[in-house]
Amino acid sequence: MPDHAEPSHASSGADDADRPSPSRRPVAAVLFDFHGTLAQVEDPLEWVLAAAATCGAELDRVRATALADRLLTAGRAGGPLPARVPPRLAELWADRDLYPHAHRGAYTGLAETVDAGIDGLADALYERLLVPEGWVPYPDTEAVLKALRQAGVKVAVVSNIGFDIRPLFAAWGLDGLVDAYALSYEVGRCKPDPGIFWRACGMLGVDPEQALMVGDTPADAGAVRAGCAVLVLPCADAGRPNGLGAVLDLALRG
Repeated sequence: MPDHAEPSHASSGADDADRPSPSRRPVAAVLFDFHGTLAQVEDPLEWVLAAAATCGAELDRVRATALADRLLTAGRAGGPLPARVPPRLAELWADRDLYPHAHRGAYTGLAETVDAGIDGLADALYERLLVPEGWVPYPDTEAVLKALRQAGVKVAVVSNIGFDIRPLFAAWGLDGLVDAYALSYEVGRCKPDPGIFWRACGMLGVDPEQALMVGDTPADAGAVRAGCAVLVLPCADAGRPNGLGAVLDLALRG
């Protein structure tokens, strides 16, 4: 994460030893995306089985797998984008990360396009988003957040989302490691709009040029327009490492 690269010169020996290394701008705060960066939604099969059980339906794994595949194609919150958004859901879909009712309406509406034969399943599937059991923090999440806290680096979670994720962090015992939450439905701005990153930096009391945004999508990379440095990680499946430890190399060892 170099700020300004030093000009190259043809030299060797003592000259090289005396020349300072390329500078890195200090990191006073790290802004984290939520889904795909700090946590991942539960396995699709487990998602369907758990939701069906709350509706009093016991599915065999073959039927549940087939149903999960159809629901993923229709569009799952925290999962792949829908193959098609029905016109009747277009307005809700456009506003899903700005209003809680739109988020719920969009995703329950998409689930209802799949005929599962189970009353109440669409709402039960959505409710899995709202409980900690419906998510899996990445293996390095706690260790990275603790290391940043111990080093005095401030942390904010910046997410395009239509519901409050603070209870999830509290249930995982991670709430004491996060200083602020800039959630799109509360801020009224969605990534990559620079406004949401500026709001997060304001909450932390840091200049954007001293902040590192960590995410997994081009929307997260929009923080560059706000003046932040950016690290884009691969989006890994639940329970698998996603390279989050690289944050410490940039924020603490620069």
